[in-house]
Amino acid sequence: MTFWARHQIFEKNSIILVVGILAVVAIGGLVEIVPLFYLKSTIEVVDGVRPYTPLELAGRNIYVREGCYLCHSQMIRSLRDEVERYGHFSLAAESMYDHPFQWGSKRTGPDLARVGAKYSDQWHVTHLMDPRSIVPQSVMPGYSFLAEAEVDASTIEAHLKTNRMVGVPYTDDQIANAEADLRAQADPDDAGVDAFAKRYPKAVVRNFDGKAGPPTEMDALVAYLQMLGTLVDFKLYNEKANLR
Repeated sequence: MTFWARHQIFEKNSIILVVGILAVVAIGGLVEIVPLFYLKSTIEVVDGVRPYTPLELAGRNIYVREGCYLCHSQMIRSLRDEVERYGHFSLAAESMYDHPFQWGSKRTGPDLARVGAKYSDQWHVTHLMDPRSIVPQSVMPGYSFLAEAEVDASTIEAHLKTNRMVGVPYTDDQIANAEADLRAQADPDDAGVDAFAKRYPKAVVRNFDGKAGPPTEMDALVAYLQMLGTLVDFKLYNEKANLR
């Protein structure tokens, strides 16, 4: 029996065709799924990645609340044009503490995965308050109200607890001091800055919105934006790639 004759068996009998499709899909699924049972984790451990500080987490919540993910993605694909424009392609580990992740599905505005430390705090504040003063053709709405709204620090401890329930490794000490840490990160003169630095090594401490007084939602959002893409030292990855 020739190949075409065998193939006609599937073409002429729908039941056999369905069984054949199921068999192929089952084999393909097993090939992809079974190896995962032998892996301790599907996410590569990357030095530098840490949970969000309370202020950054509050800023991320504001980012989600205002729907920023609808126009900005946070995932750089491994395509040449994207890497040249935005930087090193995104690693799975960079989103391991995101619940939910902010990869996005479209880009009305640029990708933000590497926006941290790219611009000054003042640039971000000005851009958020009046986007067209920075980019005349921008269709982004203004968020000047963030500069007047104080962060609701009373709920941040609950947010850390909830994140720990889904796997983010916040310690009891970090949770107990969540509200104090939120305030300390936005005020370099705060008495709790040293304790905050021990709980979150290498986290940036400064007055993000440039205004005196309690932390505002502008402080929180800018703190979140300024840490995006800054946790991993991609020079190490580039050096490894050059050695291969």
